[in-house]
Amino acid sequence: MSDPSEPPAFPSTAAALLPDGAMEGRVVVVTGGGTGLGLEISRGFAALGASVIVPSRSPENQAAFLEEARARGWKAAGYQLDVRESAEVRRFAEWVASEHGPADVLVNNAAGNFVCPAERMSANAWRAVLGIVLDGTFYCSKEFGKQMLASGGGAICNIIATYAWTGMAGVTHSASAKAGVLAMSKSLAIEWAGRGVRVNCVAPGPFESDGAKQNLWPSEEVEERIRSSVPMGRFAGREEVAAQVLWLCSDASRYVTGADITIDGGLSLGSGKMWEPGERFTRKRERSDT
Repeated sequence: MSDPSEPPAFPSTAAALLPDGAMEGRVVVVTGGGTGLGLEISRGFAALGASVIVPSRSPENQAAFLEEARARGWKAAGYQLDVRESAEVRRFAEWVASEHGPADVLVNNAAGNFVCPAERMSANAWRAVLGIVLDGTFYCSKEFGKQMLASGGGAICNIIATYAWTGMAGVTHSASAKAGVLAMSKSLAIEWAGRGVRVNCVAPGPFESDGAKQNLWPSEEVEERIRSSVPMGRFAGREEVAAQVLWLCSDASRYVTGADITIDGGLSLGSGKMWEPGERFTRKRERSDT
């Protein structure tokens, strides 16, 4: 029987791949940071000593992270926010600065996605995804970027997807929004590079996620088809993706801005294969008539 005085056992975090205390004293905002990939990112920053604030529309989505933070002694807070509303984002940024100090790191992770053929997509569906992903990323980047510019610097990391530059059937709304975020990130990186604010992107391929399993590969057949197309033969773990976000926002990457880190096991390199490992070819020699 476990000792009730001990904190409950939680899975390890992506923080194991960076030095202890690498984010000590920093204020980190992770939108959508209470569930899915955002939760793993929040856990990693908190384990490295940061004060982590996780805004989301539903307090229920923050509960698991805040409970773990209390048990582990991490510095964490939640906030109810709709990133699609610029006035709400401005008030949230002011609250963060007042209660925790100006933000040092912003991770724009909040997103919405589902498979829908373009010809059947409603205007509301289109606007919902672009509102969260594109508008929300800009509103948050603007408000927290101003804090970073005023305080001497900071790091912003935006979560996009490899189909931001390749496109993908069935997710025109998300691909369009992510492509906009990619262009926005590079533009802000140029604007703010000389003023101490770095802006980068992480583009995950398929990774283990309950949300993606429900919305993007709801059957075992679809999931296996996607997995078999990945050269590494598996999906990424959420902590593997989160680790790249932590690195991009740490001092280890202080000369990196405007970058896009692709984490997809080689999927975006293309699936055409002329050769399989272990396969041997026997060349046919052409006869000469000389």
